[in-house]
Amino acid sequence: MATNPPLNRKLRMALVGGGRGSFIGRVHATAAVLDNRAELVAGALSSDPQRARESAADYDIAKDRAYGSYQELIEKELALPEDQRVDFVSIATPNHTHFEIANAAVDAGFNVICDKPLTLGYAQAGVLAAAVRKSGVVFAVTHNYTGYPLIRQARQMILDGELGDIMAIRAAYIQGWLVTKLEDDNQKQAAWRTDPKKSGAAGCFGDIATHAYNLGRYVTGLLPDQISCHLKTFVEGRALDDYGHAVIKYQNGALGTVTASQVSHGRENDLTLEVDGTKGSLSWRQENPNELWVRTNGEPHRLYTRDPNAPYMKPNAAESCRLPSGHPEAFFEAFANVYRSAYDAMCLRAAGKEFEMVDTIYPNVNDGVEGMYFIEQSVASSAQDGAWLSLKHELARV
Repeated sequence: MATNPPLNRKLRMALVGGGRGSFIGRVHATAAVLDNRAELVAGALSSDPQRARESAADYDIAKDRAYGSYQELIEKELALPEDQRVDFVSIATPNHTHFEIANAAVDAGFNVICDKPLTLGYAQAGVLAAAVRKSGVVFAVTHNYTGYPLIRQARQMILDGELGDIMAIRAAYIQGWLVTKLEDDNQKQAAWRTDPKKSGAAGCFGDIATHAYNLGRYVTGLLPDQISCHLKTFVEGRALDDYGHAVIKYQNGALGTVTASQVSHGRENDLTLEVDGTKGSLSWRQENPNELWVRTNGEPHRLYTRDPNAPYMKPNAAESCRLPSGHPEAFFEAFANVYRSAYDAMCLRAAGKEFEMVDTIYPNVNDGVEGMYFIEQSVASSAQDGAWLSLKHELARV
């Protein structure tokens, strides 16, 4: 059995959501145990109590810990002896349920790993952030693309000044799966993502543009200043945006763009990031995640590949690898890196030791709050024909 210093035991996980037909719930369950540092022991896998309990067998969850609701999960887990109850709750449910589940888990003292976007709105995000600060729990948000080794490589290269002063960030996330009105056919993933009551104020921009924006923020560390955004709904009758473009001014004077589409024919999960600095530039593509290009005028283009033993790899990037070079690592491993980084903090907390809550290698509740403000201000700017609005907010840190 793997150990979690200083606990020397596996962490116990509860999953909320992820019942039959779920995509992201299975990803959570797989990523969480990839390094043998945790075990899934409890769950409330659906909003339908019967379906929740029936789905438990798919995850090898014992019947006595297959709960019919998240409320029952929290109540009965708290009633168990401390050395048996779960250490953390993972939330893999539609957007509109994140706040109530996460807030209840935090109030009960459980660590939380929550899907993005953090909540249905920015105000809710502020309430949740205050609850996290009060309780002192570990709270991670699954902006999972930050877990790719070469994204962490890019982040450290920029922090070390290898690109010089950052001038521009171009981030895009292009899909095509919603080019037809799938929600009319009750396709599960499309139905809730295009419903304002379940998805929130934005559709495409809330679903995937938040990933693109977060990636630029994560890699560069630049603080945003203002945003001008245009959102568009191209599929007739759809309630939320399916395409959008935003321009961002950063506080250091840099400019950024975020483009997102779910109506581009033939595109799958094409998340790209380009960063320009005064000394060089870099580019990365999620569909080919084991390569990072770095360019400087007058020099040969440099291709960094994912190689844990290469001398050019930064420590955080090398430590995020599990396989030798040439054996591709991708989505599951990146997702697992968010979990693994959060586990380090959870183990310190469980042992009564101090852990970092703000400047973490994994996305934390602050990143979740900022994502909600990005969504809110994008929608507001678009409603005002691209008016420049502030991206500074009072809840930037907890």
